[in-house]
Amino acid sequence: MTYHPFEIEGAERPARWLITCDHACNTVPDFVNGGDLGVAAEDMARHIAYDVGAAGVARELARLLDGPAIYTNFSRLVIDPNRGEDDPTLLMKLYDGTIIPGNRHADAAELERRLNRCHRPYHTALAALAARREDTVILAVHSFTRQLRGGAPRPWHLGLLYAADERLSRPMLMRLEQEPDICVGANQPYGGHLPGDSIARHAIAYERPNILLELRNDLIENEAQQTGWATRLAPMLIEAAKAAGV
Repeated sequence: MTYHPFEIEGAERPARWLITCDHACNTVPDFVNGGDLGVAAEDMARHIAYDVGAAGVARELARLLDGPAIYTNFSRLVIDPNRGEDDPTLLMKLYDGTIIPGNRHADAAELERRLNRCHRPYHTALAALAARREDTVILAVHSFTRQLRGGAPRPWHLGLLYAADERLSRPMLMRLEQEPDICVGANQPYGGHLPGDSIARHAIAYERPNILLELRNDLIENEAQQTGWATRLAPMLIEAAKAAGV
């Protein structure tokens, strides 16, 4: 079978929302170290390899918002699509205490090969989807681990990441803060955006309204949880976009 580095769902859907999932799966393509990075299965199932549960949430949000969705088909350990090409963490050799043997000796030529086979095709497809209409709103769906090895437990159920463009994130944050059972973090558990990351590249560079959701992955482990969060968040996103006037 021919390998495809991304999947697009609902390309014909009419809404202005474009849902992205940069870290949708933990797949290692056969052309990368024979399909094995030398990482134990239990580690490939952790947040270091992909955003656990994020694809399910993204898929249901795309359905509810009636917009297209795009998902990667390679592990972030193969190459991280949410990093600029000059970012030193583009190809990780150590992540949250786990050594990545298949990346240990990856040289510039191997990095270029993975860029050409995975990273660049994904961003080319994402750019085309974003340009399908002039008023595109980009919704990026990610997840984070409750606790890094050696770190303190993270209390947030959900985080919103933003930097240069707060138009949509601010009203969404205000809306989420009205929910007594949701602990929401502004730029938590990470801060803002990185130069060259997906939002910077496809939203901020074109002044497109955008929002990046980070859901704690122990809350979206199964389909029922993923559907539940998407069902709850979709009307809030619509309300926030209306409040922002975007």
